[in-house]
Amino acid sequence: MSLKWTDARAIAEELYDNEPDLDPVTLRLSELRDRVLALEDFDDDPEASNEPRLEAILQAWLDER
Repeated sequence: MSLKWTDARAIAEELYDNEPDLDPVTLRLSELRDRVLALEDFDDDPEASNEPRLEAILQAWLDER
């Protein structure tokens, strides 16, 4: 399954699985973006990221904890 920017919940689950001890609140949005882009299943335009999408991923990651 390839992940897109709109898949906030699935992205958050993968990020949590990769780094369960990381507090996502400590990340800058640019760092979060880099982590999303590094996901093996992520397949979307890097330029399509924006603040609302990153914040949705961050919120979903917080909910996952």
